[in-house]
Order: sequence, then C-alpha cells, then structure tokens
Amino acid sequence: MLSSLRGALGRFPLAARADAVELLDSGCLSVPEVEQNLVDLARLNRLPGGTAASVDGIRHLIGNGRDPRILDAGTGQADMPMAFGRHGWRTVALDPNPDVLLVARRATENEPRVEVVEGDVRRLPFGDGEFDVAHCSLLVHHLEPDEAVTALRELARVARLGVVVNDLRRGLLPMAATWVTVTALGRSRVTRQDGMTSVQRAYTLDELDDLLARAGLARRWRSSGWMPRVATAATSS
Repeated sequence: MLSSLRGALGRFPLAARADAVELLDSGCLSVPEVEQNLVDLARLNRLPGGTAASVDGIRHLIGNGRDPRILDAGTGQADMPMAFGRHGWRTVALDPNPDVLLVARRATENEPRVEVVEGDVRRLPFGDGEFDVAHCSLLVHHLEPDEAVTALRELARVARLGVVVNDLRRGLLPMAATWVTVTALGRSRVTRQDGMTSVQRAYTLDELDDLLARAGLARRWRSSGWMPRVATAATSS
C-alpha cells in the first residue's frame, strides 16, 4: 500500500493548480453513479474538517443569533443542510445539476428545515442579504479563479453576516490524506477518481485568501490549517 501511495503522489505535481475535469462535472454519469458518489461524499463529510468545521465557521458568524437562515451552495446530497437543521438552522440547499437535485430532494423530503432549489452560485436567484450566512463545501475547487471570485461575490451579496467556505487545500499532505481516505471509504469509482482530481484542483490557503480579497471579503476565522480540508469564515472587508 505504501508503494502504491508513493506512486500515486509521484504522478501528481502540486505546484500549480490542475485543470482536469472531474467526472461529476462531465455530464456523463448516470443517476445511480451520481447518487453513489454523493453518498460517499456525505460519509466523508463526517470526518474531521467536514460538517463539524462548517458548523463551527457558521457559529463564528452568527454568534448568539436565533433561527438563522443559511444558504448551502453546491449542496450535493444535502447532508450538510440536514446537519444544520439539527442545530435548528433553516437552510436553502442549492445546486445546478438536475441529477444532484433529484438525490437531494429525495434525501430531504422529510426535513422541514431544508428547501432544495436549482441555481448557479455564480448567478444566485436571491436578493441582497436574504440569508444570514452563505456556505459552500467542496465547491470552490470546481471553479476557475475568475469564476470563484464571481461566486464568492454572489455569496457575500446574499449573506447578511458573511460567508463560510469549506474545501480541500492543495499540498502533499492533503494529497496523501485524500488518497488514503477515498481508497478506504470510497465505494464509487467516481469518488476515488474525483477525490484525487479535487485535491489537484484545490487552492492553497494563500490562494483562497487572495480569491476572498478579490471578492471584497476578509478572513475572520479558520479551522486548523494543517488539516487536508479547511473551513474559512469571511466577512465583507
């Protein structure tokens, strides 16, 4: 296994961000393949740096505020919005992919605090300040830098208090941790392949801070920067 890991790492240069397309973005997957990948991602969200880190970031922004309204962009199976609901938070779960929305709606049909809607994070169908916090998880690495800045501006526009971004960071440790995690926990070929592509496409923390600054946002809180996956809370600068 160690030699296999070394071989996997050796094939992926990390100095520059990769431009490979993830299978989930290819439009070539069947609904069952999409669903299995989303089930895997929900499982991975339960690991350190996942849902719990996002909850901490949102709490940092809302403080003692009651009944906050959250936007979750790029929601996947909507497992994070369902977790937010267990904290008493109302969440709109947004995604542009019809197959993903089908899975999310099935998963949340008995969740009164979660509303699933179709929409593009770069052109959000909401008014200014319609939410308390706008959140996204494992979304920003799918976007090219200019697209990411546009998306972050849109998230900031609709969020009264700020934005929480949860994503992988590019680097040798995240690459190794991702390989071990998706190999051990990924049931789908999509998860295993996209997991490695994701960490190649991820931004470093310095690059993310630059994207936030270009979007008019400033970092106010961050989960452990040593983790392969990091949550960042930001507010308008």
